[in-house]
Amino acid sequence: MSIAAADKKQIIKEPKRYTLQEYLQREEKALHKHEFHNGQIIRMAGAKFKHNEIATNILSALKLGVKQLHTKFRVCNSDQKIYIRALDKALYPDALVVCKEPEYWEGREDLIVNPLLIVEVASSSTRNYDRGEKFFLYELLPSFCEYVIVEQNKPHVEAWFRENETTWKKSVKNTIEGEIILQSLGITVSLSDIYDNIEF
Repeated sequence: MSIAAADKKQIIKEPKRYTLQEYLQREEKALHKHEFHNGQIIRMAGAKFKHNEIATNILSALKLGVKQLHTKFRVCNSDQKIYIRALDKALYPDALVVCKEPEYWEGREDLIVNPLLIVEVASSSTRNYDRGEKFFLYELLPSFCEYVIVEQNKPHVEAWFRENETTWKKSVKNTIEGEIILQSLGITVSLSDIYDNIEF
């Protein structure tokens, strides 16, 4: 090997890998949110006001919608991480709903493993990830039955309901007057509530 080739080999270093425990310790002190992908810590893009307001509207609509149901549902915001055991990945959704009681990874309350419904607010920078890889990762969770994608820059909401292990049924509403049925919860949420105070 030439000296130049040897120097080049030294410059190209493998990215540092972390254990899940190391990631969680770092995340507790971090100023920004990070996802964990099998040893890699990846910083998430910061959310803007419109994104945050839509996410808050969704949380409010979900809380109100499940409050009067006979089945107990728990609603959580974007600070709750979901852990994908099969691939050793920890992800932040924009909102999630758990049926009855949350289940935690090894007793850690910051890692949920049994979400029933997950919501992502999609922007131009996150849309492909939310609809693609992130959805595929969530699919690995046995408890996961419904995925709601809310567009940030136009009135457009999709609900994907898992009918069986390999089949998802898609429902779409794209007018402020529309309502989306969340089959896993048995409630209906109006787009006017989701996009309350949002200007396009």
